[in-house]
Amino acid sequence: MLKNILATTTALSLASGAAWAEGQGDTVKIGILMGFTGPVESLTPDMAASAELAFAEINASGLFLGGRNIEAIRGDSTCTDATAATTAAERLISDGVAAVLGAACSGATASVVTNVAVPNGVLALSPSATSPGLSDMDDRGLFFRTAPSDARQGEVLAELTIARGIEEVAVTYTNNDYGKGLADAFSNAFEALGGAVSVMVAHEDGKADYTAEVSTLASSGTSELLVIGYVDQGGRQIIQTALDLGAFERFILPDGMIGDTLLADLGGQLEGSFGSVPGSESDAASVFDGLAAEAGITGIGPFRGESYDAAALIALAMQSAGSADRGDIAEHLARVANAPGTPIGVGELAEGLRILSEGGEIDYVGVSNVEFDAGGNASGSFREIEIRDATFKTQRVW
Repeated sequence: MLKNILATTTALSLASGAAWAEGQGDTVKIGILMGFTGPVESLTPDMAASAELAFAEINASGLFLGGRNIEAIRGDSTCTDATAATTAAERLISDGVAAVLGAACSGATASVVTNVAVPNGVLALSPSATSPGLSDMDDRGLFFRTAPSDARQGEVLAELTIARGIEEVAVTYTNNDYGKGLADAFSNAFEALGGAVSVMVAHEDGKADYTAEVSTLASSGTSELLVIGYVDQGGRQIIQTALDLGAFERFILPDGMIGDTLLADLGGQLEGSFGSVPGSESDAASVFDGLAAEAGITGIGPFRGESYDAAALIALAMQSAGSADRGDIAEHLARVANAPGTPIGVGELAEGLRILSEGGEIDYVGVSNVEFDAGGNASGSFREIEIRDATFKTQRVW
C-alpha cells in the first residue's frame, strides 16, 4: 500500500497556490501527462488527441469561466520510469497547470500522485491507470480515474475465458504494478470459477530475447496464454517468440495489448485470440468515434473515450467551482460526474457549461458513462474482443 505521502504544511500549500494564481490570465493550463515514449507510445497519441478534442469543444463554446480558454501542455511520463514521470509532472506544475490529466500507466501514476500531486494540492485524473493498488493511496481526495480498476478487468477476463470452455491457462505479466495487479485479479477470479493457472511467469520489458520465459510457460503444456503486457514492448515480443516456437495455440489479451501495432505486425497469425478492453458499443461510443474520426483520431487503441471524458470532467469541475484555482477542482469533480443533474453526453459540453454557469446541476455521462465511487474510481464497462481476419471484433459488452 502506498502511504508514504510527502509531508507539506498548510502555509506552504497556501503560498504555492497564491503564487500560481498570480500568473494566470485568460488561459487555463492543463497538463496531459502520458507515456509518449516507451511501451505504450503507439496508444498515447490518440489518447492525448482525444483529451484535446474535448478541450477544443470547451474553447469553441466561449462559455468556459466567462470566456477563458484552455491550453493543453503535454508531458512525457515514459510510462515505466517513475523518476522521469515525477520530473515531467514537476515541470508541468512549474509551467502553471491547474490540473494534470494522467498519468497513463499505473506505476507512473502512483509516483506522480504521491510525489507531485498531493504535495502541490493538484488534481490528477487518469484515463488509463488501472492497478487495483492505486485505490489504497493516501491521495487526500486528489486522485480520480475514468478507467475501471483491474480488479474488475481480472474478473471479466476470467468470466469470458471460462465462458469459452477454457479451464486452464498459462499467464505471463509485465513485472510492474499494472502487470502484477491484473495477474493476481485474474488468477483469483479464474480459480474461483473452477479454472486453473498452470504457470505464472513475470517478464521484464526491454529485453532482446524472451525464449527462456516462453519455454518455461510452454513447459506447462497449456495451449492458451494470457499475456499481460504492453503492445509496444515485452508483451508483443512474448507473442512473437511464442509464435516462432509454436508454443501456444491461442492468446488472451487485456487492454495493454490492444492496439494497431499488434495487428499490423502479427494480426494474421492471431486468429481466434481474444480479450477485453474498457469501453462499450453504446450510442455514445459511436458518437465519439464519429467526432474523433473528423478530428483525425482513427486509431483502435483503448482509453480514447476515457481520455475525452477526463478532459471534459476537469473543465466542467472548474465551471462548477467557478474557478480554475487548484484547490477547488477536485471537490467539484464528483458533483459534475454523478447523478443527480441533467445528463450531458458526448459533444454536449457547451450545454453542460451553460447549465453550470446558471447554477444548475449536471450528470456527465460522456463516452464511458462515468460515475465515481467514494474513492474516485469509475466502474466502467468492458468489451470482449476477438481477432478475426486481422481485425478486432467486439463480441459482447460485460
